[in-house]
Amino acid sequence: MSTNQMQVLLVEDEPAQREVLAYNLESEGYAVRRAENGEEAMMLINEAAPDIIILDWMMPLLSGIEVCRRVKTRPETREIPVIMLSARSEEVDAVRGLDTGADDYVVKPYNLRELMARVRNQLRRVRPAASGEVLSFDDIQLNAETHRVTRADEEIKLGPTEFRLLVVLMEKPGRVFSRDQLLDLVWGRDIYVDTRTVDVHIARLRKALSAKGGADPIRTVRGTGYALG
Repeated sequence: MSTNQMQVLLVEDEPAQREVLAYNLESEGYAVRRAENGEEAMMLINEAAPDIIILDWMMPLLSGIEVCRRVKTRPETREIPVIMLSARSEEVDAVRGLDTGADDYVVKPYNLRELMARVRNQLRRVRPAASGEVLSFDDIQLNAETHRVTRADEEIKLGPTEFRLLVVLMEKPGRVFSRDQLLDLVWGRDIYVDTRTVDVHIARLRKALSAKGGADPIRTVRGTGYALG
């Protein structure tokens, strides 16, 4: 999974709507995986967690409400934004959807431009670097668009893997990432890499960040993984 291209899981049982929405999402540069029911959606989520889920409420086999509930009660997926789509326009239905954990609720028929704006807004919240924002932590700044990193206004040269590691750590400062999580986010789930490789690249990142002075900003959590700060 690329750390640059956002991964959208689109769950919609109506084929025409699914394809129109998928086309528009792909035109915006997103990688789209499609599911036509709730059970297929859960299978795809278990295979590889997406960056965002666009989820129809009324579906066969497993409703959107139930998929949302399962996503939001699991620690490994609860931070994934969920936008619920529904033909149910009553306020009580919107409240129920949001109470289940949905991050946004859009009533059908929706305006495609507005829906795309809501997708961007949710992704900006959870993946600021991929949305083009400059990330800051203490005296470190990272610009994902220019691939430029500075510390105390001094430019730092990083290899592509170290850069992707820093993006992941800076998007969630303080959060502890296991080696397996870093492998999935930086190298991708489809590539086999030994977990010790993470340690090698973390060591390179630490060396680069501290090359011109300054304390090591990366914390090792024994038996678990790494965190920034």
